[in-house]
Amino acid sequence: MRTKQRGLTVIGWLILLLPLGIVGYAGIRLTPVYLNYMKVARTLEQLAVDFRTGEGANPQSIRGSIEKRFDIESVDYPTPKDIKITRDGKAWVVQASYDDQAPLFSNLAILVVFDKTVRIGGGE
Repeated sequence: MRTKQRGLTVIGWLILLLPLGIVGYAGIRLTPVYLNYMKVARTLEQLAVDFRTGEGANPQSIRGSIEKRFDIESVDYPTPKDIKITRDGKAWVVQASYDDQAPLFSNLAILVVFDKTVRIGGGE
């Protein structure tokens, strides 16, 4: 019989693969959250292109455009009411700043913070 063991044992494999499995599972749970953020970011970028000159831009028309795009993209969170629209000189600033959670195990969740800002008009 050998007195020295060579290679990985079953316990060694478990210790090696368990963290990789947890990270992989977290990535799977985070994928829909980041895909949703990409839809929100694309909506705001398209909004900046549509209203690039700033003509006809007001909070009602901007929010209406956001609502239409969120309906088309199937974005449920954040809602168009959660998007902040403010005036900065001659430009409009549209900001989507929100938190989203991805449940991991039992009572553990991963919290992700998103912040996307675009400027509309103002002689850019």
